[in-house]
Amino acid sequence: MKKLFAMMLALSLVLSLAACGSSAPATEATDASAETSGNETTTAASVAETDLSAMTLDELKPLLKTVNDGKLTMVTSPDFAPYEFYALDANSKPQLAGFDIALGGYIADYLGLELEVIPMDFDGTITELGMGNADIGMAGYSPDPARENAMHFSTVYYTGGQSFICHKDNLSKFATLEDTNKPEYQIGAQLASIQADLAKKNSPDADIIELSKVTDIVAEVISGKLDGAYVETVVAQTYGKNYPDLAVALDVPYDAKGSVVGVNKNNDVLLAAVNLAVQAAIDDGSMAKFVAEANELSTGEKYEGLLENGVVPGSK
Repeated sequence: MKKLFAMMLALSLVLSLAACGSSAPATEATDASAETSGNETTTAASVAETDLSAMTLDELKPLLKTVNDGKLTMVTSPDFAPYEFYALDANSKPQLAGFDIALGGYIADYLGLELEVIPMDFDGTITELGMGNADIGMAGYSPDPARENAMHFSTVYYTGGQSFICHKDNLSKFATLEDTNKPEYQIGAQLASIQADLAKKNSPDADIIELSKVTDIVAEVISGKLDGAYVETVVAQTYGKNYPDLAVALDVPYDAKGSVVGVNKNNDVLLAAVNLAVQAAIDDGSMAKFVAEANELSTGEKYEGLLENGVVPGSK
C-alpha cells in the first residue's frame, strides 16, 4: 500500500510539473499577442487623434493606403464637357479629356501613384465610391449634404453657376424661371444631380425627366423631346458652342459651393493628401491651365458617351 501511495504521489508530481511547464509559453504568447494588438490599436488611435490637415505630404505618405496598391482609382462620368468627356485624337480614337481628368492625373502624380480611371454613369460614380470600390470620384460633384454618407468632400477646386437651357426657337417661352413651371412641359436634368434638385425646386409642376447622361439631355432638348433642362453653366455654354440650336436661356439661383473631389469615406489620410494636391494645383496655376485647355478642346470634335469595354459602340 505504501509503495502504491508513493507511486501515485510521484506520478502526481510529474503531471503537476508538466502542467506548469506548458503554461509558461502560453502565457508568453498571450502577452506577446496582447502587446502586438495594443501597438496596432495605439497606431490606429494615434492616426484618428492626429490633425491630418496639419501634416505635410511627406508625413502623410507613409500612412497612405489605396484600393489598389500603387494606384489611384478614380471613377468618372465622361458626358460632362468640359469637366470630363471623350475627345478624338489624331487617329480619331476617343481619349478621356477634361479638367477633372487633368486634375486627377495631377493628384496621382503629386501622391506618387498611377492614375486608373473607370468611366461609368454619374449615379454609378456615387454608388461605387460609397461602396469603397474607388479612391476618388471626379464628375463635377457639388458638396451636396445628401452625398455625405457616400464620400468625403475635398476643398473646392472650381466654382461655376447653374443654367436653364432650351432650343433657341423656344427662348421667348422662358423669360423667367416661373415660366418653366408648367404641367405641360417636360424638363430634363441629370439623374442624382444637383440640377435634378434645382428642377424639382424651380419647376415642381412640370414633368421632370432625369437621364443618366448630359449628352442625352442636350440631344433631347435639341430634338424637341424636352422643352428645356437644368445644366451647369460652363457645361451649358460648352454645348451651346457646339450646337447652335441650343440656347442658355436663364441663370438659375444657387448657393455656389463649387466643385469638389469625392474621396473614399473610409480614407481620412487620402482626403488630407488630396486637399494638399488640390491646393498645389491652384497655387501653381495648373488648375487654371486645365480649365482653359478643356474649354478649348471641348468645343472641337469629340465623341460624347461611354465606351463599352474600351470600344466605341457600333465600331469594330
